[in-house]
Amino acid sequence: MDTADDELIRWSQLNPRRISDADRQRFEGYLREIFTAMGMPAETPGTRRTPERFLRAMIDATDGYEGDENLITSFPTECPGGPDCKVSQVIEGPVPFYSLCEHHALPFFGHAYLGYVAHDHILGISKLTRMVRLFARRFSVQERMGQQLANLLQRLLRPHGVAVYIGATHLCTQMRGVREHESQTWTTHWRGNYQDVPALRAEFLRMAARPAGA
Repeated sequence: MDTADDELIRWSQLNPRRISDADRQRFEGYLREIFTAMGMPAETPGTRRTPERFLRAMIDATDGYEGDENLITSFPTECPGGPDCKVSQVIEGPVPFYSLCEHHALPFFGHAYLGYVAHDHILGISKLTRMVRLFARRFSVQERMGQQLANLLQRLLRPHGVAVYIGATHLCTQMRGVREHESQTWTTHWRGNYQDVPALRAEFLRMAARPAGA
């Protein structure tokens, strides 16, 4: 088994987080105390179970820490060799995602586009979506998420090039602080041919800018 296979299996391993009933009750008690201090009534029909629901929602929203057993399928490349293999790209997107900013634990959400120029292997298309959600469903920041996606694709496939483009809305800037209600953030990450060939980057960005279904 080579390094790429080892890396793929490492990211696919399931590591479920186990929270005991006693810990859940303790966490819910902390949350009830915090919510009450913020002004929320604790014993109305609508709020009595809010701490329980909030804790369950946070666990669900961060299940990317647990891995994804369905990431382990790759296939031999369809390209028979020659120069065309180094310019033909696979692009997937827009992949919608929701994540929690590690600075304020408020959501940021948007769409990711992933591209690569295959060498010896390709991934099943659904695996690119799974990768986005693996990293998004953690406490994170947009810049790191893009780096993680680019680095993982690079290590798994050893392709000729990797591209990651993410556009997101951050509620930490819209609900608090500067309250910029229309702001968005875009990040790009390039590896290999995408760094060296401007036309390849331009084609990738042009595809990412197309309306869905076009």
